[in-house]
Amino acid sequence: MNGGAATEAIRSASRLDCRQALEALRNGVPNSLAVRLLGSNQEAVEESFRALLAANRHQGMLVSGDFGSGKSHALAHFQELALAQNFVCSKVAISKETPLYHLGWVFKAAVESARMPDRGGRLMDELGEAVRNSARESPLLGWADSAAEQGTLSAIFPATVAIMDRSGDPDHCRAIESFWSGGRIYVAQVRKGLREIGLGKHYRFTAPRVSELPPQQLRFATELVRVAGYKGWVILLDEIELVASYSILQRGRAYAEVARWLGKTRGQSYPGLVVAGSVTEDFASAVISPDGKQDCDNVAPRLRISARHAHLVEAARAGMTALQGECQGLRAPTDAEVAATVDRLRAIYAKAHDCSPRPLDLDSGGAGFEGRMRYKVRAAINKWDLIRLVPGARPATEYEPYSPDYRENPDLGNLDPDDDFEL
Repeated sequence: MNGGAATEAIRSASRLDCRQALEALRNGVPNSLAVRLLGSNQEAVEESFRALLAANRHQGMLVSGDFGSGKSHALAHFQELALAQNFVCSKVAISKETPLYHLGWVFKAAVESARMPDRGGRLMDELGEAVRNSARESPLLGWADSAAEQGTLSAIFPATVAIMDRSGDPDHCRAIESFWSGGRIYVAQVRKGLREIGLGKHYRFTAPRVSELPPQQLRFATELVRVAGYKGWVILLDEIELVASYSILQRGRAYAEVARWLGKTRGQSYPGLVVAGSVTEDFASAVISPDGKQDCDNVAPRLRISARHAHLVEAARAGMTALQGECQGLRAPTDAEVAATVDRLRAIYAKAHDCSPRPLDLDSGGAGFEGRMRYKVRAAINKWDLIRLVPGARPATEYEPYSPDYRENPDLGNLDPDDDFEL
């Protein structure tokens, strides 16, 4: 969004909109309102993302920058672009609760955070309703039957589609929606549902292994999104640099997942899935390179000695290669862009608090952490707050730089996501 569009968005925004945008910016977590009202100056990465949407096939991109340079803002802007082009979009922050090395947990978080262009409910509630309202021989059922015959999908998936399509039992529907969202389902309940709709002998299946479910659930959910009338599913992965806190085995698995999400894993494709991720600028040099933790040399041997994970070596290498050489760096803002952004921020503040905040004297220069947009924005909001609440105040801002911590976290190292957890 350019400056003119952002200025027009501010004019049409309500006082509540402006207050919500300010609070998000004050906390350093830009939401859709903040992005819409402030706009974006990252034309190059925006064009790359638009190209991904236009191609609409399983592929992805990575953006990099220092802390405070606008990575989360860029992803939030991508979300608005995706929704405007009729994509379902999810933003997932990598964390202890959503470790990148575990597809099941990340998938479940993506389902929970999903936004739809034209509906405000939860993703699987809305898509399940679409299935129930479709014709009996829906495209989804035909696709799922075919995928099960080819062995790429468990027969339990078309069985659940058939039940969702023909059964009015709310218990069955809730259980199936939970399963489609990344949870478990009892085989006995599926068989009972099939008997109730007269298809008890039509589907033969056993319970899929826990490790086999997440890739199939992701593939099924992406197809479900498309059958429901959307172009595809955009998933935005924020703060990939937290991979550095994992153990070396978990980092190796996380790199393999990076390759999966970006469409770089041989033999694995999720048509309709578009992915963008953010990572700190120095992650590759601090963690992957020979000058850092040397993951480029150490990950593959560590994966090979694990019977469960030896097959991930090629994918892990592909993920590390992408993180080392395929990130698109965010451009540092010019003095003029910083001034224009702060001026728009002043208009947002004025409408939010029904006041006339004075223009601020801005230090020139975009170099160093004090020149990053996050610091400029938060400093401006804090100064206006103090001036409004304490008339006559002459606030000055002291900055303290933040540096990512790339040390391993023992708490994360003790987790074993391959245990039989309930997803």
